[in-house]
Amino acid sequence: QLVESGGGLVPSGGSLRLSCTASGTTFNRAAMAWFRQAPGKEREFAATINWAGTAAFYADSVKGRFTISRDNLQNTVELQLSGLKPEDTAVYFCAATERSSPFSILTNARQYDVWGQGTQVTVSS
Repeated sequence: QLVESGGGLVPSGGSLRLSCTASGTTFNRAAMAWFRQAPGKEREFAATINWAGTAAFYADSVKGRFTISRDNLQNTVELQLSGLKPEDTAVYFCAATERSSPFSILTNARQYDVWGQGTQVTVSS
């Protein structure tokens, strides 16, 4: 089970920190990711991180503005959002899969088995 928190309403240029807490999984052997879905659009990849937190990969649209991190002792993965733009407005979902290797970088939503309920991020212009 994954539970996200930290969404909210922020002005353009602002920052937010999203958090996802996992339970019922072997967290330190799961690739983790954040996806987002804007109204009327398909869910899209934002960021992913490998088992140990030593490698991360970002969508071009968020690279340089978002940072993903994980704490395997706390079973949490976070996404730091900065330089937010109105087009970042979306529901942000945390995802996990144990069908991965230690260095897996997985960017396709179909590669993930467990999803959170999502947290809304709204950026005002």
